[in-house]
Amino acid sequence: MNKTVVINVVGLTKRLIGEHTPFIKSFLDQGKSSFITPVLPAVTCSAQSTYLTGKYPSEHGIVGNGWYFKDECEVKFWKQSNKLVQSEKIWDSLKMNNPEFTCSNMFWWYNMHSTVDFSVTPRPNYLADGRKIPDCYSQPAELRDTLQEELGTFPLFHFWGPKTTIKSSQWIADASIKTDELHDPTLTLIYLPHLDYNLQRHGLDFNKIDKDLVEIDAVVKQLVSYYQKQNAHIILLSEYGITNVDNPIHLNRVLRKEGYITIRKERGLELLDAGESKAFAVADHQIAHIYLNDKSLQSKVKKLLEGVNGVEKVLSEEELTEANLNHERCGDLVVVADARSWFTYYFWLDDKIAPDYARMVDIHKKPGYDPVEMLTDPKDLFVIPKVIGKLIKKKLGFRTVMNIIPLNAKLVKGSHGRIPDDLDDYPILISNRKTYDFPQNLEPTQVFEVLRQHVIV
Repeated sequence: MNKTVVINVVGLTKRLIGEHTPFIKSFLDQGKSSFITPVLPAVTCSAQSTYLTGKYPSEHGIVGNGWYFKDECEVKFWKQSNKLVQSEKIWDSLKMNNPEFTCSNMFWWYNMHSTVDFSVTPRPNYLADGRKIPDCYSQPAELRDTLQEELGTFPLFHFWGPKTTIKSSQWIADASIKTDELHDPTLTLIYLPHLDYNLQRHGLDFNKIDKDLVEIDAVVKQLVSYYQKQNAHIILLSEYGITNVDNPIHLNRVLRKEGYITIRKERGLELLDAGESKAFAVADHQIAHIYLNDKSLQSKVKKLLEGVNGVEKVLSEEELTEANLNHERCGDLVVVADARSWFTYYFWLDDKIAPDYARMVDIHKKPGYDPVEMLTDPKDLFVIPKVIGKLIKKKLGFRTVMNIIPLNAKLVKGSHGRIPDDLDDYPILISNRKTYDFPQNLEPTQVFEVLRQHVIV
């Protein structure tokens, strides 16, 4: 078997490879590349699960970054158990053929309680006093301690939220190299999220993202240079391309105005009651699952949403089958945005009574994905002093919340999830094996076999 590393550079597309990414460009020019037709939805968890199983969401069950858990009547995002992925993974297939095969999973999602040999993934400590402490989870457990003793604590607040920087991707790269030095796995999967941040904040504005491109290029160079010395087969790939948007759509507000949404009030603030709602949306970038507790409303709700400005199409029944989304976790309808639009989870009509989590980074409580968590209000000149004051209070032992996230979805300038109109915005796969034969245009399920062949041939 061949030592192989797969470096997942989130958001990387042909459009982004150029003067600001000289190393990646040279890797592209010297290697073999292919566009990847994005899976629908083109989001992290669905794409990664499709690559690692060779199956579509209709089989592996990962219909988005989150979905409505019908037996619990709760919307849950960013769960971490690998057991949620319902198809065989690439490492299981390879290990079956060769018991000496080992795999290291460095921050790809659904990384907990899997059958890989070595894994590391974000996992903060939630303390009884309300504090969230940066940390990570690993198997074997002592790997976490070894990495953090040498590299410092995993920089969680640089991984997601308003403070995101290159520090998180750099830590992951350093940890991947250290894990390789310790354990020499056959296959290593590395996740580098850095481009995800400012591409969603600013879109494809090269005057604002040029620094990010330079930074990720340096990290990729570090990793490739290391693995070249190990005579490894090296693959760079991405999950989706981010494109410009300027039209946030609040589907739950549309459904609420028709009387389909049920709201609870607690302490004067509103909460979505999914289990009692006739119809509600689980927003996930440029797609949204619509769940119907009253199935008789399907055609009526579909017609309503088809008429919303910025909605490109609404999938149901056979259309869901054709899109490879026909799974029990999928919504009764799936709404796809047009090129300039994306979906918020917002369900309240008055910001004064929005839920408390709306103004915080809280990926597990929100009933949908919220990219505004990466932003602060540009009009608030005192946001930095506010943050400093709150941090001081926390260190002194006082309970306080970081309620600094604005409720202005128009601040988001880049999104993904739909199938882009231009090939230059498709995800890309680049291999250092120029002589290896794979199609110039890959279906997302074909990535599995490309990875497998790099290991076994």
